[in-house]
Amino acid sequence: MMQKFNLTVLAIFFSALQLYAQEIVTNIKQSGTFPVVTATVATPIYTDGKDHELVIKAAALLQNDIEAVTGKKPIIRTSFPISNTQVIIIGSLDHSSLIQQLIKEKKLNVEKLQNKWEAYQIQVVNKPFKGVEQALVIAGSDRRGTAYGVFELSRQMGVSPWYWWADVPVKKQTQIFIKNGIFTDAPKVKYRGIFINDEAPALSNWSKEQFGGFNHKFYEKVFELILRLKGNYLWPAMWGSAFYDDDSLNIKMADAYGIVIGTSHHEPLMRAHDEWRRYGQGKWNYDSNEVRLKEFWRSGMQRATNEKIVSIGMRGDGDEPMSRETATALLERIVKDQRQIIEEVTGKPASQTPQLWALYKEVQDYYDKGMRVPDDVTLLLCDDNWGNIRKLPKLNEKPRSGGYGIYYHFDYVGGPRNYKWINTNNIARVWEQMHLAYEYDARQIWIVNVGDIKPMEFPISFFLDYAWNPEKWNTDNLRSYYTSWAQKQFGAQQSKEIGDMLRLYSQYSARRKPELLDARTYNLEEWQRVVGEWNQLLQRAEKVNAMLPYSYRDAFFQLVLHPVKAITNLHQMYHAVALNHFYEEKNNALANGYADKAKKLYEQDSLITLHYHSIAAGKWNHMMSQTHIGYTYWQQPPFNKMPEVKYVSSTAAVQETVKTEPVRKTAEHLLPATAKGYLFFEKDGYVSIEAAHYTRAISTGGIQWKVIPDIGRTGSGITPFPVTATKQQLQIQTPHTEYDFYVYDSSKGVLNAYFSPTLNFTGEGLQYAISIDNEEPQVITLNKEENNASIWNSWVANNIIIKKTEHKILKPGKHTLRYYMVDPGIVLQKLVIDLGGLKTSYLGPQETIYQTKKTITP
Repeated sequence: MMQKFNLTVLAIFFSALQLYAQEIVTNIKQSGTFPVVTATVATPIYTDGKDHELVIKAAALLQNDIEAVTGKKPIIRTSFPISNTQVIIIGSLDHSSLIQQLIKEKKLNVEKLQNKWEAYQIQVVNKPFKGVEQALVIAGSDRRGTAYGVFELSRQMGVSPWYWWADVPVKKQTQIFIKNGIFTDAPKVKYRGIFINDEAPALSNWSKEQFGGFNHKFYEKVFELILRLKGNYLWPAMWGSAFYDDDSLNIKMADAYGIVIGTSHHEPLMRAHDEWRRYGQGKWNYDSNEVRLKEFWRSGMQRATNEKIVSIGMRGDGDEPMSRETATALLERIVKDQRQIIEEVTGKPASQTPQLWALYKEVQDYYDKGMRVPDDVTLLLCDDNWGNIRKLPKLNEKPRSGGYGIYYHFDYVGGPRNYKWINTNNIARVWEQMHLAYEYDARQIWIVNVGDIKPMEFPISFFLDYAWNPEKWNTDNLRSYYTSWAQKQFGAQQSKEIGDMLRLYSQYSARRKPELLDARTYNLEEWQRVVGEWNQLLQRAEKVNAMLPYSYRDAFFQLVLHPVKAITNLHQMYHAVALNHFYEEKNNALANGYADKAKKLYEQDSLITLHYHSIAAGKWNHMMSQTHIGYTYWQQPPFNKMPEVKYVSSTAAVQETVKTEPVRKTAEHLLPATAKGYLFFEKDGYVSIEAAHYTRAISTGGIQWKVIPDIGRTGSGITPFPVTATKQQLQIQTPHTEYDFYVYDSSKGVLNAYFSPTLNFTGEGLQYAISIDNEEPQVITLNKEENNASIWNSWVANNIIIKKTEHKILKPGKHTLRYYMVDPGIVLQKLVIDLGGLKTSYLGPQETIYQTKKTITP
């Protein structure tokens, strides 16, 4: 037993060591450290003037970052020989004569950079050149690799990637040193990016006011952000905008920053959708308008001389499906003709130009029915617009030279309801789905729809951090990401508290999108509990806000306080409306007070937005102005609309009588006095169990049960690992979890199993099995109804799949529920056994757990 404990401790220790061992910046001079800035001087920066434009730009940004942190501005030199005893050298392997000289003279070993994509190396080199004592060398395998090395140094010095986009203050230091050693890194996913989408009215109006529109000045800020987050890829804004057509300098700015440009899933050959409205002639129909469409696409390819990924294929005009009669043969001909255009314009085989085919919405149906594209084209697999991946490569499939990618959503316009106002993304779910993607070898492209960029700062950071190294974050350390991110923005003192608030916000806000929320979402008992949770979170956020230095207030408001405050207020308003409706039906005068309260909270919603517009001297005017109250169907209303409240005539109103609480029946007294571990009991005719609180876990055949913290609506979730495990045949020792529970009366059991809304990503149907006591396990298919629009609408709107199974009569006393793995990739959140007393609720009843000495986690 002791040996097992020691191994566990060592595993935790080395996991933590791996996370933090590559911190190379210190403000304390030690033996062998290199001085970037001392109390008296900033070390000069040397680059080769013939290096990539991005390398020169990265050096200039580092110069600005050093000055911002220390107040001392290093000089940048491009002339040689080097005349300083200590220097910073920045360069790429292919274009820097300085780096090449160091390699030639065996002063620099770049074996880990050779033939690598976007790799970088940071190293202190002694006596690199004549007269030079020390050099800090930042070398990259290519232009972006070099820039990532530079921005890693900036980040560790104290410059957040969000210093401009969220006004995060630079952490001031008087001196900066680099630890001795060799630090190398490279991305695991090749293309990592964001899609600016659904950008009206907030981002579009803001960009017009700040920059005059989506021009090169706007995109320069976007490109720098992407690079600082170690991304490399962008789908530009496209609602009435056209990246290449709106500003001829956009393409030059993209090239200067080394950002790969793409176009969305319905914009072939680098043409923006709005350009067909501007310049297209005839219908968007290849059967009847082939010649003009070819000319249109050809000019798009001729114009896009920058680094790019070309979208191929064709969807209907305006992000619509093509006609039902569209044949696979026609689509294959379209792709063939598009690739011929690519070859003619580039003068190279089409396979030498990166391309993608997005299997978005109905396009996946074409693929499933047999349509294929050439092997070098990346198949961009997609989620269902609600964060649930629809399809992944089969594990035994022949590898494609173009590989597979994922198009994911943090923001969406469409059914069952738009969600574009505020961040409602639980990164535990993002991690779980993208972990599936990585393990199933979808590693070529990861791109996420981020709406207006703000207020998605936190999930954007996670998505791109995870894309850089999916092997870094796992179920054991995922919670530390919140704290780590909070520390990078706000410093160490409040990082644990802020990280915990970010974690709870992520979980709470993902329960139901604000646009779907109304007075009927929760029953009154739930409303009180849920609003209480939000109120407590808001109190914590306001307390931290009062303790932070004034310079951090704007950043804290944007990243933490505003989202907490805005959603708390929204819940308070709908709770007041629910109480108004409840008392109005009883003709009780209390209804009037709640009507007034709801109106005040509705007004408060707009005041919170106005405050957002006033911070940072009005820098963020127009942001967060997306309507979010008053939806009647999937599309947004033109303006927010106050929910209906009703008043009761004071003369006719009745007085509410005080009711006594009913006597609650519970089986808690049946629990043994020597109970150990997690045990559960019947209360008021039901038993409620959080899946992560199993009494026992049986792991066999190399399969283990893992708890994914905070992925559930009310707690954590469990799933079998590895996620690439094979389908299991039911046996006594099939991997399963067991839950001991006690009931007080004989009754039939109906089990409600709550699952994350995972889709059938294997194409074969995801299954699990369940039993109580010595029953034959029932094998259940999780998502066989996913093609039923109304059922799928319910899954994503409620952010849950609930499967019901009937079980035999349960007699008083102890019973054991067993949950068996059949397929991997299923996440169980909660188990509720209805013994005749279960009431309708959104989240399900709170856990009926016997709390022992064992720690209960959320």
